[in-house]
Amino acid sequence: MSVSRTSALLAVAVATPVVAFASLLAPSPASAVAVPGTAPGTVPGAVPAAVPGAVPGAVPGAVPGAVPGAVPGAVPGAVPGAVPGAAKGCPSFVAVASPYATVNGKARAGSVTLYGSARNGLKPVKTLHQGADGIGGAPEVNDSFGSAVARGDFNGDGCGDLAIGVSEEFFGARVLDADGHGVVHILFGSPGGLTTVRSVDVTHLGRRHGTDRFGAALAAGDLDGDGDDELIVGAPGMKGGGGVGVFGMSRRSPYGTGTLITQATKWVHQGQGQTDLFGEALATGDFNRDGKAEIAIGAPGDGGEKASSGVVTIVDLRKRHAKAYTQNTGGVLGAVEKWDDFGATLATGDFNADGRDDLAIGVPGEDVSSKLTRGMDYGDGAVNVLYGSAGGLTTARSEMWTQSILAGTPRYYDRFGASLATGDLNGDKDDELIVGAPGEGAVQVIAGTRTGGLTRNHNLLLTGDRTGAFGSAVLAEGGKLLVASPGSGRLTVVGTKVKKGSYPGAVPGTARVVRTGDPDDLYGYALS
Repeated sequence: MSVSRTSALLAVAVATPVVAFASLLAPSPASAVAVPGTAPGTVPGAVPAAVPGAVPGAVPGAVPGAVPGAVPGAVPGAVPGAVPGAAKGCPSFVAVASPYATVNGKARAGSVTLYGSARNGLKPVKTLHQGADGIGGAPEVNDSFGSAVARGDFNGDGCGDLAIGVSEEFFGARVLDADGHGVVHILFGSPGGLTTVRSVDVTHLGRRHGTDRFGAALAAGDLDGDGDDELIVGAPGMKGGGGVGVFGMSRRSPYGTGTLITQATKWVHQGQGQTDLFGEALATGDFNRDGKAEIAIGAPGDGGEKASSGVVTIVDLRKRHAKAYTQNTGGVLGAVEKWDDFGATLATGDFNADGRDDLAIGVPGEDVSSKLTRGMDYGDGAVNVLYGSAGGLTTARSEMWTQSILAGTPRYYDRFGASLATGDLNGDKDDELIVGAPGEGAVQVIAGTRTGGLTRNHNLLLTGDRTGAFGSAVLAEGGKLLVASPGSGRLTVVGTKVKKGSYPGAVPGTARVVRTGDPDDLYGYALS
């Protein structure tokens, strides 16, 4: 049995009140504002237990391909080279996961609710679960359908597809108190919505089922430049310290035989530890602008003698090349410390509009306000940023963001960096960085600029429902900022406006709770 990780939601159980500001502060380098409709005060109390072993918030960033090419064996009717959801007649959608939803009387079986684009008001489309709409299996207790979700165009037809992780699914009898085997369902898009369904599991990687938690993390990106996205699946519980499966390379079927990457893979050159959690977080990005994305793999439990200090590995599967980063890597700010969880979350975006993706690395266990090392799910939190270059990611001008230099006050329970997302919120063609701090019940927006990347100027702190873990998952979609509070079952949408330069784009006065679910379901645990 692998060691399970508790989510950042648990950090709010010991939190103290967060001050919520009624309006924007006077002009300053940073502002904080309360989100309407949330509870600014805090009543300490337990939050529903998180999905076993999961750390919320690594929002996969798909890198849609644009090079014509169809995938042999994929769903018929492929149209080469289109962006997911952009083909004529293909509806855009947002997926909101509730991995602890009760389905057909089965507690924590899990469900995923589909909505139309946030641009059009997040209108409900349907709720998905196993055993319906062509999705295999049946709802079972503790399956956690929706432990991860990722959008991409896996068959190159220009319609957005959806991958859904079911990390606690068992094949055969469930083993008491053990992590799940896991499975991933792929729903292919069409002008009529998500229709055809296929599934992959660890046997597609040539392995037998184990307590792998296959599907605990998902990402999508065009790794080979053939015009469709590959599906990347994390299996952090896999024997030996975790693993990652890649499906759809070289125009293979996205639900056929995949490629397995582990720390023991010959060209990865890393030692293994059973609790490393290699594959707990995933992202893809084209860091050198060659038209082909690389994979960023988080192993927040790795660290040798510095338990759970964390390691992030950048993998170029085409070239069979891997490079590991820690806070002891030259040029990376910070220092390797126990329980930092470097790499617990990952997100890619272009913060300086140079055409190359940059990488944000969540370090939610980082201690900032005290030199006292607090274990497990405590931590003020930080985010390390590495920028892309012609040679790939570089540490030459790396950054480390904490609330000691941003709006807000770092506290040992904040877990700043427990969720990450990127997107152009202010319309100036560079991405902003969105950072969740669910222990504080807050989200920070850091503006990107063409003159140097991310800047603290005008950074914005949105505070919300801390007992509901506001900020546990974040997403930029349809010109809006979406913020989930799984502990209270709320989904908040924040509008944006065009204001080029070092401005966050998000407009706090537009924030409103638009959808709600049962708090026991962990509604909003993952967004895509």
